[in-house]
Amino acid sequence: MIASDPTLIDPPAPNGAASRAAWRALRRDRSLLTALSAVHAEMGDVFSLPLPGFSPVVLVGPAAARFVMLGPEGDLLWRFEKDPVARLLRHGVLVEDGAAHDALRTLMTPALHRRMIDAEVATMAHCVDARLDTWPSDGHVDALDAMRAIALAVLTETLFGVDIAPDLERLWRVILRTLAYISPGAWIVWPDAPRPGYGRALRAMDGYLHRLIAQRRAADRGGGPARDDLLGVLVHSDLSDDLIRDQLLTMLIAGHDTATALLSWALVALGQDQDIQARARAEVRAVLGGAAPTAESSARLPYLEQVIKETLRLYPPIHVGNRRAARDLAFQGHRIPAGTRVLFSIFLTHRHPAHWSDPDRFDPDRFDAATRSAPEPFTYLPFGGGPRFCIGTAMARVEARVVLARLLQRFEWSLEPGRRITLRMGATLEPGGRGWLRVRGG
Repeated sequence: MIASDPTLIDPPAPNGAASRAAWRALRRDRSLLTALSAVHAEMGDVFSLPLPGFSPVVLVGPAAARFVMLGPEGDLLWRFEKDPVARLLRHGVLVEDGAAHDALRTLMTPALHRRMIDAEVATMAHCVDARLDTWPSDGHVDALDAMRAIALAVLTETLFGVDIAPDLERLWRVILRTLAYISPGAWIVWPDAPRPGYGRALRAMDGYLHRLIAQRRAADRGGGPARDDLLGVLVHSDLSDDLIRDQLLTMLIAGHDTATALLSWALVALGQDQDIQARARAEVRAVLGGAAPTAESSARLPYLEQVIKETLRLYPPIHVGNRRAARDLAFQGHRIPAGTRVLFSIFLTHRHPAHWSDPDRFDPDRFDAATRSAPEPFTYLPFGGGPRFCIGTAMARVEARVVLARLLQRFEWSLEPGRRITLRMGATLEPGGRGWLRVRGG
């Protein structure tokens, strides 16, 4: 029995040195992630965080990745009934386990296959251009807001077949409040804490999604052309409207917010290093000229792909895997009792000094296949791994290339002097401190 095995020990809590280092990092950087990095540097790849009402075990590194992502099915569960993400997504594919998850994933995967996404590249480029047309030729842009608007347009047009532009102003605050509902907060240590101020936004979001479902059903009954986008796949299945709502909301929130984070960090990183930005732009112009990206041409941008990979390494949008031990488990001599929250840190794994040289430096050349070895297995996991790797991986990779290529064709940008960008843990890992960019039409 694991619980009584005398050879196992409990994961250690931060000692005095780790606690002091974490406090110094928090004061310096105003980021819980850099504080967690300080604890990791002192404690190693397995430690606990004994807080009132919240006592997770934190795991880091490739061995931990295999344990979390490839362990026996049912050992570690995704669903926490009292977490806001489960309350919000209800029975979305992201928060289901076992057969329920597998059935939803099998249903949705064809609409997210690379062939389907490649067919939508022209639509993506059109969405990007429509937003870039509103940018000043010489002025300032907030990276996070600008990329969110593009990501929302791309996702709703390609997966739902709708133009969100007429509804964007009305839905903007609704979407931000929905994201705030699932972002880290007091609920972590007080799961039953009252959550006033969200009801109206969540009802508005539900209303919008149910209208999309009703409109698609009505179009189908009226003899309109059948569409094989995600909304079409779901509407033509045997799922109830409520279950379809759960999948649409999962993709809308998880899909657009991760893209927003990736693209925002890419703009910030390129804005901080003009040489890297110039090199990426030179490649884009050599391959594309002034033409909009296509599926074929956007795949011939290896340096831009390196920029994207390095952005995902340093700033993985989903920076932690959150699981619940369904039974007593053991990892590297440590006891993990049933019911324990297990946090696998992708962020710390991506910056692990044992596996990455100069891990905190933005260096796209580390992904140059001609001169560097591929990362060690399970040290680079921006889309997760194992049987539950991100269902939207193909779309995320294509979208990032298309959006950044078009940006590099049309604009140059730099980070506003004096702007301090922090690591902010919202629903995803996003730039904090508002990443204002100085943009100039190219």
